[in-house]
Amino acid sequence: MAQAKAVKPKKVASERPDFASLGGLLVGVGGIMTGLLLEGGKVKDVGQFTAALIVFGGTFGAVMLTTPLPVLLRAARQVKSIFFDRVHSADGVIEEIIEYATQARKQGIVSLEQQAAAIQDPFLRKTLNLAVDGIDMSQIRSIMELEITLLEQDGEMEAKVFEAAGGYSPTIGIIGAVLGLIQVMKNLADIDEVGRGIAVAFVATVYGVASANLLFLPAANKLKARVREAVRIREVMLEGVLSIVEGLNPKLIRTKLEAYQRQQPAPSRKSESKAKAEAAGKPVSAEG
Repeated sequence: MAQAKAVKPKKVASERPDFASLGGLLVGVGGIMTGLLLEGGKVKDVGQFTAALIVFGGTFGAVMLTTPLPVLLRAARQVKSIFFDRVHSADGVIEEIIEYATQARKQGIVSLEQQAAAIQDPFLRKTLNLAVDGIDMSQIRSIMELEITLLEQDGEMEAKVFEAAGGYSPTIGIIGAVLGLIQVMKNLADIDEVGRGIAVAFVATVYGVASANLLFLPAANKLKARVREAVRIREVMLEGVLSIVEGLNPKLIRTKLEAYQRQQPAPSRKSESKAKAEAAGKPVSAEG
């Protein structure tokens, strides 16, 4: 008997710099600094170490007080993903699933056992392993949708860490400005020193507002976008494997997954559950 040809798993994910994030930060900071120079200012006018220490130290302290340590550590690990995009190719995922579907249609789904063990993506590997083990479709969907929900919830919690930093930093900047003005009040006799001191004091406010609107809040939104894309890719994987279990024709599976890929992002699963409860006439709590 001829030996079955193994399907070589494709690399469906790669890492590349996110030029939108890098370029956005450079354009934002560069625009502000260029405007400062055009107004006759100097870079050293806003280069105040003490102001930076007050704003960033105070902000990080407030975030640490607000956030559970495991979530804080996960959010810290996500800093890299703000500037480097781990790209999951939806087209690559679909092509890989079609190859598995073709082999399963010819040789049976059990023939995918070796290929499933070699899949790089843990979500797709687990889903296909459940299918190979003969788990019922409804159970596979229930198990893997729970994993998608947990991924979405974890991503939202990590993004909220940066949102919290963006909320605290402007207020901490005002605190820094007030502390600077307190020092200014000690030197009212020297008008030159008073003018210089006031200028330095307001640098903390600049740091607080700028970091919130150029770094923390945009970073939170970028992480949310990453989570939405990750959820979409995993939903394509899940639908593809379930279609294999169902025994659909590979051409039909391709059409189905390509249409699924093009559809608008689905609402969060928390919002979806709330909408279903409202449609059923059940009371929904204020927390959602």
